Amino acid sequence: MIQLTEGAINAVRSAISGSPEPVEGLRIAVETGGCAGYKYVMGLVAEALPDDIALDHDGVKIFVDPVSEPYLAGTTVDFVVAVAGSGFTFDNPNAASSCSCGKSFG
Repeated sequence: MIQLTEGAINAVRSAISGSPEPVEGLRIAVETGGCAGYKYVMGLVAEALPDDIALDHDGVKIFVDPVSEPYLAGTTVDFVVAVAGSGFTFDNPNAASSCSCGKSFG
């Protein structure tokens, strides 16, 4: 399913510990949009939805809805720090194409 690098796990842990609200985990989804057809959506959530697929990566809970799961199967999520900015990156084997920002795919 989805893999998180150590950098991504640490970034999510940091975001969870800094959240003013209770957080159960991170939701990763795919929505129609972006410049390549689909875009990645991520956010901290207080609880899983009833039909979510739940994953655990070193104590970090990840939730994926059943519609997004086929688009994300085999994806590796990383967190990179660069001069131009820091953020999550996606290495998705299901993406036939992607835009230059790396946040959307087709």
